[in-house]
Amino acid sequence: MKFKIIGLLITFSLLSWSKDLIAHIKLNKYEVTHRYDERMRLIDNHPVMMARKQVPVLAYHQIRDWKATDSKSAKDYIVPIAVFKQQIQMLADSGYHTISPDQLYNYLLTGMKLPSNPIVITFDDGDLDGFTIGRTELNKHGFKGVYFIMTVAIGRPHYMNTAQIKQLVNEGYTIGSHTWDHHNFKKFLGKDWEIQLERPTKKLEEITGKKVNYFAYPFGLWNEKGFPELKKRGYKGAFQLSEKRDPNDPLMTIRRIISSGYWSFKTLNRNIKQSF
Repeated sequence: MKFKIIGLLITFSLLSWSKDLIAHIKLNKYEVTHRYDERMRLIDNHPVMMARKQVPVLAYHQIRDWKATDSKSAKDYIVPIAVFKQQIQMLADSGYHTISPDQLYNYLLTGMKLPSNPIVITFDDGDLDGFTIGRTELNKHGFKGVYFIMTVAIGRPHYMNTAQIKQLVNEGYTIGSHTWDHHNFKKFLGKDWEIQLERPTKKLEEITGKKVNYFAYPFGLWNEKGFPELKKRGYKGAFQLSEKRDPNDPLMTIRRIISSGYWSFKTLNRNIKQSF
């Protein structure tokens, strides 16, 4: 009798294990099929995405008044405070509405309806003035933006700290990755993918408690060989600068223009219309 009971228990355990295994296989098959279908949908949609009207995307770096030591070329990346305020005021007066990267992604992928005059405002590197001045001015007009953080600088003088990054997320802003220390994406090899992509992504996700889905290429430089590395790490989209998009992967080459420190609000308005 004792052996019969043991035999029945073993049989029952094996049946339960078999059911769990079959269910697991079915689930994995669904997940693999779902991922494959999603990839194919993206591939099939590339011509459609390329045909959609581009949404303007602005890139800011430093927001501060020029110094005597600033070079002529550096001033392209340094927008004086008064000029920045005028530019944001112009966007508000012109009826622009800021959208998130997720809204942009869904628009490109599915044609999701966007508000009138949509625009994306981005800040690169994680400079403190993007928080103290950029965020303040955007909030005045009900705007939201995207901050691409270079994680090596978090907490350093003149850069945002973890509490400020977390606050941005809590207020409805989006945090994206800008690598660990701004190395050229086109030169990544071997361990660079871990150092420049994986670790910064994990750090930002730990700070924000949110999935990091978007990336900005340092210097705006990219190559298609790196796209699989971005996708492998869960990135849905990547932002370059003003080069042409890759027709085979427009989501990985979303265009932006740098809002120059030399531009008046009128010049910015004209360049938005001409570039997009």
